[in-house]
Amino acid sequence: LWLILFEVCGCEYCMQDVEVLDSRLPGAIMTFINAAIQALMIVAVAVYVTPPMIFILVPVNVFYYYILRFYVSTSRQLKRLESASRSPIYSHFQESIQGAASIRAYKLVDEFVKEWLAVRLELVGNLIVMFSALFAVLFRDSPGLTAGLVGLSVSYALNITQTLNWAVRMTSELETNIVAVERIKEYTDTPIEGAHSRQKPADSWPQQGRIEIKNVSLRYRAGLDPVLKGVSASIEPKEKIGIVGRTGAGKSSLTLALFRTVEIDGGSIEIDGQNISTLSLQELRSRLTIVPQDPVLFSGTLRFNLDPFEANSSEPPICFDLVTAFLADEEIWSALRNAHLEPFVVGQRQLLCLARALLRHPKILILDEAAAAVDAETDSLLQRTIREQFADCTVLTIAHRLHTVMDCDRLLVMSAGRVVEFDSPRALLAKPDGVFKNMAKDAGIGGHGWKAIQGNGIIPTTKIPFLVPFVSDEVSTSIRKCLRRFGLENLAAVVNVPSDNPKIRLVRTCGTQLCGLPSGKGR
Repeated sequence: LWLILFEVCGCEYCMQDVEVLDSRLPGAIMTFINAAIQALMIVAVAVYVTPPMIFILVPVNVFYYYILRFYVSTSRQLKRLESASRSPIYSHFQESIQGAASIRAYKLVDEFVKEWLAVRLELVGNLIVMFSALFAVLFRDSPGLTAGLVGLSVSYALNITQTLNWAVRMTSELETNIVAVERIKEYTDTPIEGAHSRQKPADSWPQQGRIEIKNVSLRYRAGLDPVLKGVSASIEPKEKIGIVGRTGAGKSSLTLALFRTVEIDGGSIEIDGQNISTLSLQELRSRLTIVPQDPVLFSGTLRFNLDPFEANSSEPPICFDLVTAFLADEEIWSALRNAHLEPFVVGQRQLLCLARALLRHPKILILDEAAAAVDAETDSLLQRTIREQFADCTVLTIAHRLHTVMDCDRLLVMSAGRVVEFDSPRALLAKPDGVFKNMAKDAGIGGHGWKAIQGNGIIPTTKIPFLVPFVSDEVSTSIRKCLRRFGLENLAAVVNVPSDNPKIRLVRTCGTQLCGLPSGKGR
């Protein structure tokens, strides 16, 4: 929620403000106090030696105050503007000084800016020195006024220029840097996530995966227009739902509402009869599974990435065909524990995230445009794996590619934060002037170019090998031969280990040698 309310660059400004608060502000406060004490001592000595100086110092101090206010008001505001939008300020200054050709030609811009404050402060300081010497001469006959006291007063007055200059500058810097405290307070006052309720659902929740969305409204911040407006939908257990719509329709916002990343304004969301707003955020999010558009891999081994919380540490994750081919053997899996990952492409990362999701045995799976950045072959592999391995799971698929959700049981079509259509793909395509039908036409789906839908709307896909090239081409070819020998062409091997690993050396041998292994290890 914090990143929603503040741009990413806000983190950088926050770090700068904390640095100002920790480093610059204490020094500015100490320097200001020292300069103020010195100035007061000088004034006290001058007034004690020549009492009429009080009539000069009062208006001079008023003059100092107005200079300070005039300078600080602009300086402080510029500091705020610089912290909030540095680049636009620089651009504005660059445009503003285009007419000052002479100053720019002699490169005297900085000098002129710096001299503005210094000249005026020097003028006021010189006035104090002048009147200190003048009153010493005019009241030379005053009792108790000795040459020593006059010299002391004048010498102190000579130093007051530098002291007052420094005091004014430190006052200005102090007030300018106080803006950092103001901005940090804004960060700390940012609305946080919903209250962390201690209510825990049953250990087996959710058992079925039924989702009831009732008249849900959501806005990212008070005062902004709602992004979800009266959204209602009833999703049955094990149902495969595709969520489609134009950009800004509210698809991803619905996901944020399910995970309570942003609290809803109105309505309710129930999972297996349990209102999610009454649950602890940690409990809610630990029971739901999402495969995001941008796959995330952690630093570490393949095993750690598939099972970061070690929920399946007691047995190898024989989870599905993506890892069955070579990870079913206990010795091979143990060797993979120390095999660190090499950089993978997006499609390979997405497959690992999908494997990680399946290891959790979820009842509700959300795919947030998981296939948006992968190639057609990986997309086909993802869709087939979802159909086969998540058959007992309620799946919500947010997609821009309409063909990736055409095999769903129903499609939830959103527009401007509302649900405009909710039916099977076949029914929506048959609906005259329907929103989804128009979207399908724009995507090149429909009419004579639309092939007959098989079963419950599954699009025929081309047969491709499910072997994911996580290894070199040479090893990949060997593994393909091996799988073909066993009749396992549709399995994928998620293997990427050092070539000198003796436990996995069998993977890097030719297909004939691998196929000659006992059935317990090779199969």
